[in-house]
Formats: sequence, C-alpha cells, structure tokens
Amino acid sequence: MNYENLMEQLIAEDDRIIVMTAENRAAIRGLPAKVGKKFIDTGITEQTMVGMATGLAIRGRKPIIHALACFLTMRAYEFIRTDVGISGSPVKLVGGVAGFLSDANGPTHQAIEDVAIMRGIPPMGVFCPSDEQEMLKGLPSVIASEQPFYIRYNNLPAAVERPNHTFEIGKAEVFGAKTASVTLLTYGFLLTHVLKAQQILEANGIATRVVNMRTLKPIDTEEILHSVKTSDLVVTIEDHFLVGGLYSIVAETLLTNGVTGKVKPIALENKWFKPALLKYVLEHEGYTGEQLATRVTNFLHQ
Repeated sequence: MNYENLMEQLIAEDDRIIVMTAENRAAIRGLPAKVGKKFIDTGITEQTMVGMATGLAIRGRKPIIHALACFLTMRAYEFIRTDVGISGSPVKLVGGVAGFLSDANGPTHQAIEDVAIMRGIPPMGVFCPSDEQEMLKGLPSVIASEQPFYIRYNNLPAAVERPNHTFEIGKAEVFGAKTASVTLLTYGFLLTHVLKAQQILEANGIATRVVNMRTLKPIDTEEILHSVKTSDLVVTIEDHFLVGGLYSIVAETLLTNGVTGKVKPIALENKWFKPALLKYVLEHEGYTGEQLATRVTNFLHQ
C-alpha cells in the first residue's frame, strides 16, 4: 500500500471524496486513469484550487488537495483562512516537501513556517506523520474528520518498527519508559534521527524517552504536561522556525496550565536552512542523531 493506492481505496469507499492538485502529481501520478472525474488538476493555481475545494465541500464533497507546502500555506493562505477557515469546511490540505524535505531548494521553496501559519486558523488541524507508514495509518481518521486539516506529506521509510501501531488524532506516540531524565518531543521525519539520539544518550547512561507528537493540533496536552513534570529536561526538536511551532505550542500549554520546567528548543532560529541534499542539510544544521545527542547533553549541563 502506498499513498496513491490509499487515495484510490478511499474514493472507492466514499463517493464524496475528490482528489485535487495544483500541478503537483508526484504522489498521485497514476490516479487520474483510475478514478476519472474524481481527480481534478487546476494547474499552478493554488488559490483557485482552495476556492474550488471549499465550494465542493460546501456542496457535500470531501476534497483532498495537493500542492507544494510552501505555496499551499503561503500563496493560498488568504483563501485557506477565509474560505476554508471561516466556513469550517472539511477540506484536507496536503503539503509536499515541507521542512527539511525541501532539502535542495532555497528559502522561497522552504516551508518552515507552515505549522505556525496553519495552526493559527481556528478550525484547522495539523498532522505531521513521521514516515509513510504513519501517514497511511493516520490519514483515514484525518480524512474522516469533519474539521479541515493540514498534512505534511511524508513518504519516507518507516522510522521504527511498530508491531502494534495505532493512531488517534490528538494522541502522541511514546518510545521509552513512562518517566526519564530527558524527554525529546518531535514530529515528522525527524523522529528517525531523534530515536538515534535516544540510543546514544541511553548508551551514555542518560535515561531518555521520545515522544512523537504527530498531530500538533489538536496537541496531546496530557503528554506535554507529564513530560515536563517528570523529566529534568524536555527538548523540542523540529524542522521549523522557532516561533509558532512545537516549542511555542509547549510554552503555551505550560503557561495555560500553570506548569514550569526546563524546556529547550532545537529549531531554526531567525534563519532559513542551507540548501543541499537532505543528508548534508541535517549535518549542516546539527540534526543528525549524533549531533542531537551532543546538543541535548550540553543542555543538561547548562
């Protein structure tokens, strides 16, 4: 099963589903021949696509729309906010090559503020799967939801073996003991590298748990509060600007609930990342498992 197969299956199960794209067919190239009029390509017109999708949703359809994440969330922002947001229509927005996954692209094509932008729209949910396995596992629930959702598309190999993989909107996935000296909060494809950092920290005698937040809105408030209350250090790790992403979400959650603790961020602070192949982006920005382990250890000693 891959993403295109899942779209075909969902359309077969629910006649209301319409798949749309703004000339971004990489993940669904073979779908038009399989689903016919259930597939619409508007061309490079993200705003038009969002407006059409909202109209279809208001008429009872369930549109799933696709574009590069940077153009979907920024170029079409007003249309998403005004058409989808105000109407609360259950349009699902799938953004390709978000965060570091736009690796070789420069700042104009880097979606590293997308979470902040999308979560600011009142009814909008945000789903950032760690790999293709989790994306396919979570999408049926997300698409069935009556609220609009922004999804960071991710077709990378599984970050970890999950013999009993479950998914629930608003519930995090935990790796490690119930309590630990250090808790690492992350989302998206970085889970692979954060789990590597966990292994290194554990080998060095630092009890570490990892929490895959996966839906950043609704967020797993209970897990955030538990992590901060039971750990000496909590570190948020994300391929996103510092402002508005997971670190901001954690800060808001703690303040709202009157909880304090030692929380440190690993995020892009006041800069875009240097374009390169993904391997080199991670190395240059300090996000390999080894580098993350070192940065976390340094936080412990501060």
